[in-house]
Amino acid sequence: MSGPSLREWLREEPFTLSLSAGFFGFFAHCGMLSVLEDEGLLPRRLCGASAGGLVAGAWAGGVSSEVFRDRLFSLQRRDFWDPSPGFGLLRGRLFDRLLREMLVAQRFEDCRAELAVSVFDVWTRTTRVVNDGDLANGIRATCALPFLFQPVWLRGRPVLDGGVLDRPGHAPLRVGERVFFHHLASRSPWRRRNSPVMQIPRFNGMVTMAVGEVERVSPFKLENGRKAYEQVRVATREGLDRLVGDGAILV
Repeated sequence: MSGPSLREWLREEPFTLSLSAGFFGFFAHCGMLSVLEDEGLLPRRLCGASAGGLVAGAWAGGVSSEVFRDRLFSLQRRDFWDPSPGFGLLRGRLFDRLLREMLVAQRFEDCRAELAVSVFDVWTRTTRVVNDGDLANGIRATCALPFLFQPVWLRGRPVLDGGVLDRPGHAPLRVGERVFFHHLASRSPWRRRNSPVMQIPRFNGMVTMAVGEVERVSPFKLENGRKAYEQVRVATREGLDRLVGDGAILV
């Protein structure tokens, strides 16, 4: 099979980086993005949902993958664990503080690359795209996993994790956009094994990289994050040498 490698494809023209949802998948996304930074393969635009929205938002908001990695590796459950009565276990105030301490940009409009994240509107039960306003609030909203976090209020409306209906985080994508999509293939415990949202989406102009089984991370297994990060770094280096082919690179 002929054609460009993923590395060559990413260098050819500007691209949008799209990062999927995945329970505590930010270690894996950060590992992938760190390799892109090492190679100088930087996106012009980023979008994502849940963990993908967090990593996309942090990078667009001025946080290098190295700084983000160090913060993740030092993360303790007590840093974000703030149980409070409400429609979700955690209030989210500590998570908000973590974001504001880390982010360089304060608003979407101030990001170094264009950014958009998906959120789930509780009242209409539809996906909304957030691409302006307070950056920390938008990131916290796309990560507000139902039952774990209480809803975040955006423009007078309660919203939750964008991965509820938009696991790939593709709602912000535009027609004809050139996209590199990092798909977290590990299935969350509440997803059915044959769930359609776990299938790799394909469309013209998009190249997807999916890494096989990655170490699972959770609020009670944060120590697994280092291994997940390194696993995906190694896989991404290998993936960059693979041919784009039909648009799906499975590592």
